[in-house]
Parts: sequence; C-alpha cells; structure tokens
Amino acid sequence: MTVGSEVKSCYASIKSAEATLNILANKTQDQQTKENFDQVQKLISEIIEDLQQQVMYLSREEPQYK
Repeated sequence: MTVGSEVKSCYASIKSAEATLNILANKTQDQQTKENFDQVQKLISEIIEDLQQQVMYLSREEPQYK
C-alpha cells in the first residue's frame, strides 16, 4: 500500500468516525455527553482538514503516490 492510499484510507476512517459521533451526539439526551461529543467532533474536523490537505499535497507533489 502506498503512502497516498494509506492517507486516503485514514481520511475515510476518520470521516466515518465523525459521522458516527454525529449520530451519537444527536441521539443522546445527556447534555454533558452531548458537549463531549461536540468537542471530539471539533477535534476530528481539524484532523480531517489536515488529512485533506495532505491528500491534496500527495496528489499534486508526489504523483507516484496516487
């Protein structure tokens, strides 16, 4: 597996985790739990942004990793 495909796989996994957290946050009735989910979702969003930038970099600068 190339670096590019590993980064893309990681990106997909993180996006899936984000979606799952969103579902759980919407289902919970406990306000503290909901706030915790929201905090984690914000962190994951930052990670997703970073990974997205990395995927774009690898595609642009490192064509051998496509």
